[in-house]
Amino acid sequence: MFGEILDWMFAPLLLLWPLSVAVTFLVARSLADAPFDRSLSDRTLVLLEHVKTAAVAPAAEPLAVTATHLLQGNEDGRVYFQVLEIDGTLIAGDADFPRPRLYDFPEVGRVKLRNAIMHGTELRVAYSHLLKPSAAGELSGRWMLVQVGETLERRSQLANEIIKGVIFPQFLILPLALGLVWFGLSRGLAPLQSLQHRIRARRPDDLSPIDPRGAPEEIAPLVDAFNDLLARQALSLNAQKRFIADAAHQMKTPLAGLRTQAELAMRETDPKQLQRSLMQLVRSAARTAHLVSQLLALARTENLRDAAAMESLDLRRLVRTLASEWADEALKRHVDFGVEDDETAAPVSGQPILLRELVANLIDNALRYTPERGVVTVRTFANADEVVLEVEDDGSGIPASERAMVFERFYRMPGAPGDGSGLGLPIVREIATQHGARVEIDDGIAWPAERGHGAGTRISVRFPRLAE
Repeated sequence: MFGEILDWMFAPLLLLWPLSVAVTFLVARSLADAPFDRSLSDRTLVLLEHVKTAAVAPAAEPLAVTATHLLQGNEDGRVYFQVLEIDGTLIAGDADFPRPRLYDFPEVGRVKLRNAIMHGTELRVAYSHLLKPSAAGELSGRWMLVQVGETLERRSQLANEIIKGVIFPQFLILPLALGLVWFGLSRGLAPLQSLQHRIRARRPDDLSPIDPRGAPEEIAPLVDAFNDLLARQALSLNAQKRFIADAAHQMKTPLAGLRTQAELAMRETDPKQLQRSLMQLVRSAARTAHLVSQLLALARTENLRDAAAMESLDLRRLVRTLASEWADEALKRHVDFGVEDDETAAPVSGQPILLRELVANLIDNALRYTPERGVVTVRTFANADEVVLEVEDDGSGIPASERAMVFERFYRMPGAPGDGSGLGLPIVREIATQHGARVEIDDGIAWPAERGHGAGTRISVRFPRLAE
């Protein structure tokens, strides 16, 4: 990160430096030209006045001599002049002096400047024109052109001195600026680098929050987000540890039982007894498979706590779909299994995978603890504020004193029938909590005593209704 920021800061400096040199060169030339242009214009105007005077009253010395005396004094450069009539008649000066374009003439008495080349030498030229007066002082109607040009040696010398005075300090300032940028960036990123070292020095299993003290304020949101990630990772890791511990504890006994039953079956010589042993082995394997399935469902429930986004779904439709999948299991168990709803939508916000798990566990739990010829009914209905899912059976029921305990993992009521694992209702409560729902247990279908059934159980899950 330090190197990347340094590159982004150094690159503009190094790119702007040549631009600064170019701008300095142009400014230096402009500054050097300004005084020389003023001097050249002034001398052109003076020569113009001498030309007017010479046209009215001839001077004691020729105009060429006067102009030479007037324009001398340029030690490092040469000065040229020309006075001619518009028809090309040379009055004084250099005949090879380049003439301006006809449309480029200034107003009478005004001076214009241009660049020109004469004898292969670049000149800066000031020129003007006037109406030639007669000897009587009247305007003759004939135009005269006056030009004064000088070579550029002195201008270039002054421009070079200005450039040297500006550029040479820049050669010293640029490395100093780069050094100051590097130093300032190092100091500014020192807290961030310290934070980086603290994170690198952590043990892999250290998921405690990062202390934000000493970190720049600008990265405080990043530290908070990272701490939030660590917290979620800690929850996930704890869930994995719980799963491993639960699996190791709960699988130990069933696997040992399977091994014992298999060894007993291997020693059986009576075919009928062998058949009974194998059937018992199959039932034990089925119970173990169910336990594994429940453990995996519980782990999946915890891992999906914040992993998936909630979406809108119709709980009534989800229940109908799952009920059709459990119909065959109900027939095998000789249980009257039905679904009731009011044909209206039951909109909730949830994770489809988890809600399927919740409904499936409620149905499975009811079928396991309902005797043959029993009744299991699944209902969904909605009111203004809630969507309610009910699973009701006429089994042995859950005493009021046990209703808080059945939500504990692996808890089974003393003398409970069936072959459950004690994980179904804990999974239901975990999923319900994640969806902002609450789970209630009440008495279910009450049958006459001669049917041999108990008070039954009704488990209700109340979801917040999603606004349509």
